Amino acid sequence: MLFVSSVTLGQDTVPYDLIIRVDSSPVSNTQRKWLVGTASAICYGGSFLFLNEAWYKEYPRSSFHTFNDAGEWQQMDKIGHAWTAYHTSRLNTALWKWAGVDENKSVLIGSSTSLLYLLAIEYLDGRSAQWGWSWPDAGADISGVALFASQQLLWKEQRIGIKFSSYHKNYGPSSLKQRADVLFGESVPERLLKDYNAQTYWLTFNVKSLFKTGKLPGWLNIAFGYGAEGMFGGYENIGRDKEGNVIFDRRDIKRYRQWYLSPDIDLTKIKTKSPFLRTAFFLLNAIKIPAPTFELSNGKLKGHWLAF
Repeated sequence: MLFVSSVTLGQDTVPYDLIIRVDSSPVSNTQRKWLVGTASAICYGGSFLFLNEAWYKEYPRSSFHTFNDAGEWQQMDKIGHAWTAYHTSRLNTALWKWAGVDENKSVLIGSSTSLLYLLAIEYLDGRSAQWGWSWPDAGADISGVALFASQQLLWKEQRIGIKFSSYHKNYGPSSLKQRADVLFGESVPERLLKDYNAQTYWLTFNVKSLFKTGKLPGWLNIAFGYGAEGMFGGYENIGRDKEGNVIFDRRDIKRYRQWYLSPDIDLTKIKTKSPFLRTAFFLLNAIKIPAPTFELSNGKLKGHWLAF
């Protein structure tokens, strides 16, 4: 399997010192707060309206209802919810901290607004006849926000993070490729974001911060990854048309889980005086850097020189 890097932030490594200038003068904290608040409202509101019109409008509406999709996609989509919630909270908190809000308040504002936004999207699912409000999705959103906020409030840094990696998978036979195009899209960006067979999520631990040892570099992490293969449908490898007729049946392909162990790098722990590099490291720290990896799947242990 192939993959890509990221982890978490320490208080002194977040790009809070990035200076925005207007007319050659540094922006005041009051101006920064208005800037962050206005930009957040526009981004949240605009994307919410865009999703409602561009995506959900294409499907029949219904009264608010729930459904249980906990078993879909070997739970890969649920971990994706947690990853999104974690990094949305991380970014929003950094922006509010940059705006001059103190540590605890920036965490509470950044995390709560992120969670409200994600739950608002879940609400749109709940009003769509195609889906419904998913308690497993909502639970994953809450878990991702809680992982970030609890560490930042307790330790003032992120010792445990969630990272993502993916690659463009070649499905070979035309029938599998056609099915993958329908499910995951045809473009490279769509595949990277939607193809659960090609994705891995990593829980990454900063060794020095957790074990308080001075003998190891501060950027060294250990990452435990989870992925899945052989999925050409949410629950089983069967596809049906609108009338319910089976048009794709590959139940012969085994669906299975994959577990990984790999070294990792916390980019936010790399010391640099450059605000640009600190900001870049902070943003890139949502992705797992390729590294030698052990994989356990189908009862077998194997190694990869580089895993993406």
